Amino acid sequence: MTRLGIPSAVLLARAAARALRSPAWLGVAGCLLLTGCAGYRLGTGTAQKFTTLFIAPVTTEALIPQARELVTTQLREAFIRDGRVALVNSPAQADAVLQVSLTGYDRIVAVSRQDDTGLARRFDVTLHARATLTDQRTKQAFFTQRTLTAKRGIFTDSGLVPAEYQGLSLLAEQLAVETTHAVLDTW
Repeated sequence: MTRLGIPSAVLLARAAARALRSPAWLGVAGCLLLTGCAGYRLGTGTAQKFTTLFIAPVTTEALIPQARELVTTQLREAFIRDGRVALVNSPAQADAVLQVSLTGYDRIVAVSRQDDTGLARRFDVTLHARATLTDQRTKQAFFTQRTLTAKRGIFTDSGLVPAEYQGLSLLAEQLAVETTHAVLDTW
């Protein structure tokens, strides 16, 4: 306790608060904050090993009607949206070639109907694929047969066939995003 009856810890805290409000201390804190962020860069932080990419038409081993065209379109749109590489129209113009093959399609009952437990209300559908990325300049593979998977839930309230048809475009979009990450992000 001091002569005025104020604890010395309170006086020490007040002095520290006054010192922190001083212009010199604020200037030092501001400089430290700004220099800490000076080296930050947006993006993945790695340079791409190629600048142009050819996406071969998707092949399929699974019996999924119209899936090849849909997945090929979604793949091209995903790479265009990303913007880190330019798409070209032939393998001869490309630094790298991406080949994707659809290998399977699974449907698993996730939720049964309340009025009839033998019928499904929601399915979890999974689209399986394998991708190979090849460097056209050296003919070496960046990766081969990399497994890719897209999974969604579909509700069958309006019927199974329309639900699967609508869900396939969402699966294709999700698979395209996963493929973009597999190709462009750090391996």
